Formats: sequence, C-alpha cells, structure tokens
Amino acid sequence: MARRALSQKCLTLVQCLESTVPAAMVNSGLGYCRIGLSGGADSLALTAAMAWARDHRSGPLAGVEVSARVVDHGLQPGSHQVAVQAAQQASDLGVDAEVVEVDVDPAHGGVEAAAREARYAALTEGPPALILLAHTLDDQAETVLLGMARGSGVRSLSGMPAHRDQIVRPFLTVRRADTQQACRDWGLDWWQDPANEDPSYARSRVRAAMGTLDQVLGPGLAEGLVRTADLCREDADFLDLLADQAPIDPTQPTLDVPTLLALDTPIRHRLLLRWLRHPTHDGVTRTHVLAVDGLLTDWHGQKAVFVPGGHVTREHGRLIRSVG
Repeated sequence: MARRALSQKCLTLVQCLESTVPAAMVNSGLGYCRIGLSGGADSLALTAAMAWARDHRSGPLAGVEVSARVVDHGLQPGSHQVAVQAAQQASDLGVDAEVVEVDVDPAHGGVEAAAREARYAALTEGPPALILLAHTLDDQAETVLLGMARGSGVRSLSGMPAHRDQIVRPFLTVRRADTQQACRDWGLDWWQDPANEDPSYARSRVRAAMGTLDQVLGPGLAEGLVRTADLCREDADFLDLLADQAPIDPTQPTLDVPTLLALDTPIRHRLLLRWLRHPTHDGVTRTHVLAVDGLLTDWHGQKAVFVPGGHVTREHGRLIRSVG
C-alpha cells in the first residue's frame, strides 16, 4: 500500500486495531492474525487498516504477521469470482490471501446459521491464529434487535463480544458509514452483497428497518442498542459465573433435586439449560427448560418431559435424563 497521509476515518480504524488487537494477542498467546475477508466495505477496510498499521506505523502492530482468508459459500451465482477479486484486493494491499470454498447445509437451522457455521469453521482451520472479523456497531445493534424480537435472554441480548477465544472484533465501536468512507479515502472499491437487501433473511429485514426505527424513536437508536448489549453482557457474565460456582455438574446424567431447588431461579434455569444441551443438543429452548423445571417446582408425580435427544424423569429425588 503506497504511503500517504491518512484521513481521519482511516486513522480512526487503524487506532481501533492498535487498541484492541495487541491485547488480544497477548491474552490468547497467538502472534499471527488472520482476517475474515468478504470483499465488503467493512472487511476490506479492516484489511487496509491492518496493512497500514503493520507497514506504516511504529505502534504495537508494526511488522505483525497477517493474512486474509476469503470464504466462498457458493450461495450466489458468481460467488467464486467475487471471492477471487477480494483476495486480489488483499494482495494489492500487501496482505497474503487465499480463497476457501465451503458447503452450506441449511437442513438444520436455516441458510444464515449454516453459512455462519461453515464460515467460522473455515476461518479457524489451519495453524492457530487470531481471527479478525469486521463486525461494526451497526451489526451489533442489529444483533441485539434480532434477539429482542425472538424473545431471547440476556446472553443473546449481550450481542457479539469484542474478544472471545481466538475471535476478535476490533470495529464494534465503528459505524458502517465510517468503514465505507475509509474505503473511499483509501481508493478501494467494495462489493455490495445482494443478500444484505434480500428480505428473505431476517437480518436483512432488520437492517432495512433500522433507518425507519431511528426516525420514529429518535437518533441514537444503534448506539442505545449497543449500550443495552454492554449492560446485558455484564449481567450475563455474572450469572454465568454464579452458575459455574453452583454445586451441580451439568455433564452428569442425573441431578439432585434438593440441590437444584436450593438455587435461585436464574441460576437453576441456566444449569438446566446446560444439562439439557449437553453434549450437543442445541435445539433445547426455554420451553424445554421450563417444562423440566416443573418437575422440580410443581412436582405431582407427572410422567416424562420430552426434550431434544431424549426425555427427563424425576425418580427418587433425582432428575434423570434418558436418551431416545
């Protein structure tokens, strides 16, 4: 990338990276960064900012080892060409890039969830690396709004964490308009994903509605939703910590009824959810949790409660989870 003065938008993105990525590298023990690049404005701006921080700054990211990986989901005509062009843009910025093709199986959870799962698997495959994703403040606000619409709990309303395990999202304080302007300032043309305007996808519908909601409710809606996510994340982390400290092991096939009843309701529900989902039953919902909780709080000799993967009964002072 040719050296020239940075615009304020570009400098802001570079500073976001310098204030988040080095700490994540230290905490994770990973010294290599891999960018999830789609060719859209957000991930393209992330790639350009990382290249600039590596090559033209004396800060904590100077000389850092970084590459980009473009995941081709194969869901749209011409997707491979889009992926190849995105990889070429990364190469033009001085960042080594590769294209990885994945199969998306929407049989369980729908296309959006299946594509996300395939993408994350592709990005984390290979030598251990810190995975940099370009989700913005707007993406975070949409995630919270989707969680509200689905009646999700505080963990879902807490949105996407800035850093968890090997995943880092440095742009969660940046607006989408800022990444687009930074691309313009860097002279970069980005790809407009038609799926972002496809009303068959829930997130696309939410994205389209955000402007109207902002007009109806007043400016600052996105920022308000993100503050909600921050508050919910604090509460969810604290409740999860209390659940971790409870004298219940949710990996066991049976649980002690008196011990469960001694717990506060939010903690008991968390543990029941973990127990019912162990090891891989992601289809468990709050309805299942409440039904099983009824075996504790409204016990009158009722029969089994059926849950994904099997059923639960109460016998001799214990909850028993049976397969099938």
